[in-house]
Amino acid sequence: MPAAEPSGTAAQPERDRVRTHLSTRSKARKRALDILFESDLRGTDPLQTLNVRTELAEPPVRDYTAELVRGVIEHEPAIDQRIVDSLASGWSLERMPRVDRAAARIAVFEIDHGTVPDEVAVAEAVALVGDLSTDESPDFLNGLLGAVLRAKQT
Repeated sequence: MPAAEPSGTAAQPERDRVRTHLSTRSKARKRALDILFESDLRGTDPLQTLNVRTELAEPPVRDYTAELVRGVIEHEPAIDQRIVDSLASGWSLERMPRVDRAAARIAVFEIDHGTVPDEVAVAEAVALVGDLSTDESPDFLNGLLGAVLRAKQT
């Protein structure tokens, strides 16, 4: 009988693999998404959640995590409007899964106010939802953020 292939091999579909080697900024984005998701789920202030997570953190919360959370909150009305304007007909911000919504907000903040190339912000957000959300989420978020980028260019 052949041996089972270990997780993460070529036999495993790409979308089923969870990224295990993340850059420092990727880890910071993931932590920011966790904080925004937790706050959304609990109905609490994300800055309060950030403060609590910073006090209790081991390892420490990265500066870039705090920058992302604070930036998303500071610009949330404009970020949410950009997302709403780019959603396909029949979709609303509230209908989006919480993980997808948090990843989209982080990406739009990075696109509009960050220093990373737009393509990196999109790729990172798509990878996050690929790891954490539904099977359809990467394609959905890629299309949404593509529309955000097209609107930015006009």
